[in-house]
Amino acid sequence: MGANSSSKRPVFDEKEDVNFDHFQILRAIGKGSFGKVCIVQKRDTEKMYAMKYMNKQQCIERDEVRNVFRELEILQDIEHVFLVNLWYSFQDEEDMFMVVDLLLGGDLRYHLQQNVQFTEDAVKLYLCEMTLALDYLQSQHIIHRDIKPDNILLDEQGHAHLTDFNIATIIKDGERATALAGTKPYMAPEIFQSFVSGGTGYAFEVDWWSLGVTIFEVLRGWRPYDIHASSSVESLMQLFSTVSVQYCNSWHKDLISLLRKLLTVNPEHRFCSLAHMQTAPYLSDVNWDAVYEKKMEAGFVPNKGRLHCDPTFELEEMILESRPLHKKKKRLAKNRSRDNSKDSQSENDYLQECLEVVQQEFVIFNREKLKRRQEEGCMVGEGEGAEGEAEGEGDPDREGEEAEGGTEDEETEPEPETSKLSMCGSVCSSPGSS
Repeated sequence: MGANSSSKRPVFDEKEDVNFDHFQILRAIGKGSFGKVCIVQKRDTEKMYAMKYMNKQQCIERDEVRNVFRELEILQDIEHVFLVNLWYSFQDEEDMFMVVDLLLGGDLRYHLQQNVQFTEDAVKLYLCEMTLALDYLQSQHIIHRDIKPDNILLDEQGHAHLTDFNIATIIKDGERATALAGTKPYMAPEIFQSFVSGGTGYAFEVDWWSLGVTIFEVLRGWRPYDIHASSSVESLMQLFSTVSVQYCNSWHKDLISLLRKLLTVNPEHRFCSLAHMQTAPYLSDVNWDAVYEKKMEAGFVPNKGRLHCDPTFELEEMILESRPLHKKKKRLAKNRSRDNSKDSQSENDYLQECLEVVQQEFVIFNREKLKRRQEEGCMVGEGEGAEGEAEGEGDPDREGEEAEGGTEDEETEPEPETSKLSMCGSVCSSPGSS
């Protein structure tokens, strides 16, 4: 699936920002409300990645710009073995790009749709791996707010990785989030409660509720509560107070006990940390170091002989997409020529102004270069103290979403936030940080 191995690898200028030309586009593998995803190969290293790309004009028109910026801001500062990590971000006139870890095992939603019957042992490993991911996010003050089977990707060995941070938020120093954000069937009761009554908001506990719903669904094939996008918030509040979850009699009693702890309506009594999970009898035999090091054998290993995604994504990109990636270079050159021949006064000055703000605000990121500088800094630091550390502070690359990023069930309630993006008024507005 790679580039022609007989040709010599290109060498890119170390000072040059990463850009679209540094990657070879191989095939489309997914799409969501926040963009599309394809497999790419970096031309100089020949490493494979997934590249998510989002059309700027569509993001502006759909009020999604700030969500994209927030996701980038979060992903640039985190890295974990059970997350889908960001490696590069860059832009061109049309799109914003995020290049992340490539996981070829498919997401849990795909496998549920393929009627995979997951065993308790297989799901137990997912539970442990997602526990470590959530514990890490909590240490970084991050609430994911959209944990569901669609956003848990498997690698080729069957290990789980959390993706899609486009509605995640950061809370610090006892802050509480208040926005109605998430995918309804997976949203914790306190999110709806906060929306209905104002309340005190919510915090990290909501992700553990979503994890409980997800684990239940992956095991059972359906969710513990019958909730849909059309369900009213008021009806959901009544549902949580009157309906009891029905657990499968064949499940291990300790598993049921743990799920009850995750699906506790009152967040104060809910399991919501690694420390809590380690007290559960169901996980008493877990070697957490071995889990972290991926030494635990997965109960379900995706078939390596096939690509675990909908094959129509590739056909849509080649046939139906009005701005296909494989024709981008020619299209941009044509657009630049047309722009140079036009009056400087655009037909849509307002949209153009917003596009210019996005161009200015977007942050370019290169984790590969960052890691290299950190390694060099450590080596210099050993011999020259703090001198090497100061040298790496001004990173020029920082000047400046499974493929599926969301569904029709996804809800986000806007809140105020100050940013240069506000100069575009409502066109560039998006949900707030909480």
